[in-house]
Amino acid sequence: MKPKIISWNVRGLNEGDKRLKVRNLLRQWKTDIVCLQETKLVFVSNSLVRSLWGCHFVDWCHLASRGASGGILIMWDRRIVEKIDVYVGEFVVACSFRSVADNFSWAFAGVYGPNLDSLRSSLWDELAGLHSWWELPWCIGGDFNVTCFPAERSRDVRLNAAMTEFSDFIFEQDLMDLPLAGGPFTWSNNQEIPSWSRLDRFLVSPEWEVKFPGSLQKRLPRLCSDHFPILLDCGGVHWGPRPFKFENMWLKAEGFVDKVRLWWEFYRFQGSPSFIFSQKLKALKNDIKRWNEQEFGNVELRKKLHMEELCALDNLEEQHGLTSEEKARKCGVIRDLESSILQEEISWR
Repeated sequence: MKPKIISWNVRGLNEGDKRLKVRNLLRQWKTDIVCLQETKLVFVSNSLVRSLWGCHFVDWCHLASRGASGGILIMWDRRIVEKIDVYVGEFVVACSFRSVADNFSWAFAGVYGPNLDSLRSSLWDELAGLHSWWELPWCIGGDFNVTCFPAERSRDVRLNAAMTEFSDFIFEQDLMDLPLAGGPFTWSNNQEIPSWSRLDRFLVSPEWEVKFPGSLQKRLPRLCSDHFPILLDCGGVHWGPRPFKFENMWLKAEGFVDKVRLWWEFYRFQGSPSFIFSQKLKALKNDIKRWNEQEFGNVELRKKLHMEELCALDNLEEQHGLTSEEKARKCGVIRDLESSILQEEISWR
């Protein structure tokens, strides 16, 4: 099994509505390991983790926030990887894993880097020591709060000491910065004239890349944070469409129960009672599916289209900014996307 890993600075998980949106997106992305930075959580419980993961096959570890800032939470599917060891440091939470499918041992480190240049050397020392301690193929993901090169910022800046130290760390630890698809930057300050930077990334060792060749990091649509989520796709299994099931959100539609009653009474089949009952259920399923497409549209399809439009608007904003009409459209897309997420959550519940 090839894992799919998400790294995302979520800018806080204290609010229930925020956790609902994060859970919906994680379910959509079908990830195996998730690293969330800037959780702003001092305490993390099993119930909170399950409110994000939505499945009891989850294990986790975390670094507590300092008051209302910082914090890292790593969650993983125990059916995919099992924990061997855990390290919780000042800027890093790391796990050594064993893949369930083939017993491959490797390490993952989740990073939330400091804002102050004077503290970054502590981050590089912490990661280097961790690598020497475990001596495993490894993958690092997170918000490093620093770029490698001036080209990773939208505004003209010169190469500075912090960039040089980051590049030196990557070189000295023999790490690989995999290609990023979906856009060149991962953060924006959301100002009238925005500033863009690539603060988030995955770095992997050559041994890890040999195990998962062709891995790619991809920028995902940005919602409820000023950071884009980053997906490290190692070519894992992509599941097919979900089977039909009754959606609780249909009960909120005016006249739905009356429609079901009329459809049921209209059906005419001959045979044994059990045969008639099964055929009426099949006919009802088809009628409900058609009605759902007309009344609600396909929630997953609408959400996908909203995500694609949001990506396109973010790309436009990166290139030359947005007009007032485009800014209004972006706000509308975000509202529609949040509405679709709420409908889908009702459906899942």
